[in-house]
Amino acid sequence: MAIAIITGAAGLIGSEAVSFFAEKGLDVVGIDNNMRQKFFGENASTLWMRNRLTAQVPRYRHVDADIRDKSAMEALFRECGSDLVTIVHCASQPSHDWAASDPVADFTVNANGTLNLLEMTRRYAPDASFLFTSTNKVYGDTPNDLPLVEQELRWEIDETHPYFAHGIDENMSIDNCKHSLFGVSKAAADLMVQEYGRYFDMKTACFRGGCLTGPAHSGTQLHGFLSYLMRCAVEGTPYTVMGYKGKQVRDNIHSYDFVNALWHFVEAPKTAAIYNMGGGRHSCCSMREAIQICEELTGRPMDWSYDETNRSGDHIWWISDTRRFQEDFPNWRYQYNLRQIMEEIHERFSEQA
Repeated sequence: MAIAIITGAAGLIGSEAVSFFAEKGLDVVGIDNNMRQKFFGENASTLWMRNRLTAQVPRYRHVDADIRDKSAMEALFRECGSDLVTIVHCASQPSHDWAASDPVADFTVNANGTLNLLEMTRRYAPDASFLFTSTNKVYGDTPNDLPLVEQELRWEIDETHPYFAHGIDENMSIDNCKHSLFGVSKAAADLMVQEYGRYFDMKTACFRGGCLTGPAHSGTQLHGFLSYLMRCAVEGTPYTVMGYKGKQVRDNIHSYDFVNALWHFVEAPKTAAIYNMGGGRHSCCSMREAIQICEELTGRPMDWSYDETNRSGDHIWWISDTRRFQEDFPNWRYQYNLRQIMEEIHERFSEQA
């Protein structure tokens, strides 16, 4: 019996991973206590997805527990023992703004929770792979020092810069910059995942995500850019664009493509790997461009306004260079582009309207 433990199992990446890994023949134990609702309110609840997974995935078992609870984690890892082949760690507090409202909770979830899981893996399943859904926010606001050029609908990097063709690689410094408290807690976890790999010779990887998205996302104002934007477009809810003239650029990767990358790593794991993982040039847009697509899909103008105050530590321009991962795993391919992603999200919220 081969077991995968997936934390944040009812969230966007966690739920995609549950279905994907179960289809590959693994028994899946999902850990999720619906903290997303506690962070962001009723509309962010992932209970609907938990119920769907329990009903539709026969190989799935749900555990309602907090990753900060060392005793609960130890009991679960001891039970799974040597049958455990991989840990996919998706649970987190994911918002810049929420982190500032409760820095202790943010750090204990993101950093201490990750340490608990790493230590339980080392004790009870040292041969299992440990995959961490990190974030590009570990680089802080360093990308904002890049030579950016203002265009009609987006900021773009100067065409002569090495990042123009493929985006930002893993060699960018994480030092001497403003991260946001969320960025710091995730960076602490990211470094610890690397260190357990190097120090204890464990199979670990940090996947530093851009905008992870898809129709399973319970997007809210504080987290879930494309999902929440499309929800507002479909429901006619006012939307506020924060700073940078609405021209800030994000690369967007569908949850399926992200989880497929995780699976490729599970099949051929490495030690202390680091990958920038996003939509790259293949799937990127500015806020203004995303609003245009929402309006095309809904057939009506969005009700949006502009606030000059940008979120603290936020990026003006981010496109992930995914070539390091593609070199290590050449059989991995994108299945979705930006338009396909937004069409799926539009379909989901239109069905609910």
